[in-house]
Amino acid sequence: MHKLDRYDLKILRILSEDGRITKSALAEAINLSVTPAWERVRKLEGAGLIKGYRAQIDWAALFRSQQVLVEITLARHTAQDMRRFEQRLAEAPEVGFCYATGGGVDYIAMIRARDIDHYQRFIDQLLLEDLGIERYFTYIVTKTIKPDSGHAPAELSDN
Repeated sequence: MHKLDRYDLKILRILSEDGRITKSALAEAINLSVTPAWERVRKLEGAGLIKGYRAQIDWAALFRSQQVLVEITLARHTAQDMRRFEQRLAEAPEVGFCYATGGGVDYIAMIRARDIDHYQRFIDQLLLEDLGIERYFTYIVTKTIKPDSGHAPAELSDN
């Protein structure tokens, strides 16, 4: 991939805000004709900078659910133990996201559960699977202040 220029950066910012923008509207927004603008999009996709396009679904509006944040610390920090734990969480449909972190805990995950009982049964199952969880701390989400928008970082904004 060539070095990104201002057109590429603007394309990435625009697509992060509106993945359904038309080819012509995108071209107009970056001040290029349609073909060169779309060729740039294809190159950005080919380079793996655009991983995909998706809809942001308001799952809470569709289904009654409880979001729970959980901090998890593993007893052992071997590559094998961490890989096994990470693979299990990556495969679990209850896990909305999971981040490996530096500092006081090893992982922070967001669990979507029907209710608190469902969440606890999920955690109990993880503990029964002997994934090396030493301790975990549970935080019930009571209100969403700002959800992850998927938008570009501030340094790519026009401001």
